Amino acid sequence: MKDLWKLFQLFFKIGLFTFGGGYAMLPLLKAEVVTKRRYLTEEELLDLYSIGQCTPGIIAVNVATFIGYQQKGIKGAIASTMGIIFPSLIIIISLATVLSHFMDNRYVSYAFAGIRICVVALIADIIYDLARKNIKDYLNTIIFLASLALLIGTSISAVTLILLMAVFSLAFGELKRKIKK
Repeated sequence: MKDLWKLFQLFFKIGLFTFGGGYAMLPLLKAEVVTKRRYLTEEELLDLYSIGQCTPGIIAVNVATFIGYQQKGIKGAIASTMGIIFPSLIIIISLATVLSHFMDNRYVSYAFAGIRICVVALIADIIYDLARKNIKDYLNTIIFLASLALLIGTSISAVTLILLMAVFSLAFGELKRKIKK
């Protein structure tokens, strides 16, 4: 029970200080789950993010659920999921009751603009970190550039793009293996 409470607290804290969705959560998650508690390696965390992106629902909730399940089974998944959801639920209910009175206030608008810029900086930092650690050879470079071009130049969905790049990687990885023989 103590371990479940720790999972709940961990994800409550992450949920409380995450603004901007699942990608903005990644730096906090990396610090807490990879560096501090060593529940996962960085690669495992990225794998869970990939799976969380492909599965229905909110990335942050999916990743929290996966980590909780990996640590303590179904009960861990429930504890982690509740932990990540409760802060948003509390904040949204509180803001909905109060914020409607202050939305026209310029200082509130300035604060939200600052939060949005900060979230963009956090996401840019994690993208740079992910690219630096994962673009290791020509195949990864091709996948990255193709993904970027498709994201920018088309309206392809993230799920379709991930599946497309997985097939591409499998095909070229197999071709690369055959060439080496």
